[in-house]
Amino acid sequence: MNSTTSHAEPAVRRHALSAEEKADFDRNGYFGPFTVYSEEEMRAQWKRERLQLMDRGHAVYGEEAASSGNTNIANYDRHLDSAFLADHVGRPEIVDRVAGALGPDLLCWRTEFFPKYAGDEGTDWHQADTFANASGKPQIVWPDQLKKFGGTLTVWTAFTEASVETGCLQFVPGTHQVMRYDETKRMNYDADRINAADKGGVRRGFFGYDYRELQIDPDWHPDESRAISMALKPGQAVMFWSTLQHASHPHAGTTPEMRLGFASRYVPTCVRIYPDTDVVEEYGGSVSLDGYGAVLVSGEDTFGHNRIARETTRGHRFPRL
Repeated sequence: MNSTTSHAEPAVRRHALSAEEKADFDRNGYFGPFTVYSEEEMRAQWKRERLQLMDRGHAVYGEEAASSGNTNIANYDRHLDSAFLADHVGRPEIVDRVAGALGPDLLCWRTEFFPKYAGDEGTDWHQADTFANASGKPQIVWPDQLKKFGGTLTVWTAFTEASVETGCLQFVPGTHQVMRYDETKRMNYDADRINAADKGGVRRGFFGYDYRELQIDPDWHPDESRAISMALKPGQAVMFWSTLQHASHPHAGTTPEMRLGFASRYVPTCVRIYPDTDVVEEYGGSVSLDGYGAVLVSGEDTFGHNRIARETTRGHRFPRL
């Protein structure tokens, strides 16, 4: 994909994709693993930061959303109050690679924690284009002339060990060009589904939803024979299109250690984020967007479509390349 603006590339991007890596990414829909932190640094950082994140006094989403399912939408976008996570979404190890796919003018529009505890089910096979899949309203909208792209680039960083046994990600390479799911349909939320579904002999769910309800062809099944497992050490990451068919293994419970991934999501500045939306309702809860802002992590925003956060709620400035 070409840059969506005329802004010039920075002189040096030390972690830019090589021509071969870019070709592989374009073909497969993902790139990784790559290292963002050493394993020792990540373990030390997370030991320190997990205690600080328990303080929600400056989080942009209130405690009233904290009763939703086992994916807590109140913990979306903790980079907007945590200095560590604010710096993380702008790290050159991440942004340089994302810029190689999306161009230099970039927004981080969403972050999410993805915990998986011992015995938790795996995550359903899914694709996301507009992210209307749970809320019912498009959360990102690309310009008409670029509609063939859609989706977002997700960088999923392992804060703890992510192995097949603890529930690492799975991808079906090359499936990012064709959507098998219709996000204009509505999924039905049922908290009793969590950790209670068996699909083809694998315990899989989608945080109280059944993603199969969005299939365009109800008789279609992902080709799991082609799936690859993306095992990651703490501090490693993988970058992938949200339109790539992806899932995760269950946590087998062979270790008590939680698998924790942190997903940061990026779009070019030409994309409209949460258009005509004041409240996000999904996963059995809701959050107001009054305190929300996208983060300009690279380049310039010449479009002005979106509210921009320039510092965290604690006054920490976001880095920009």
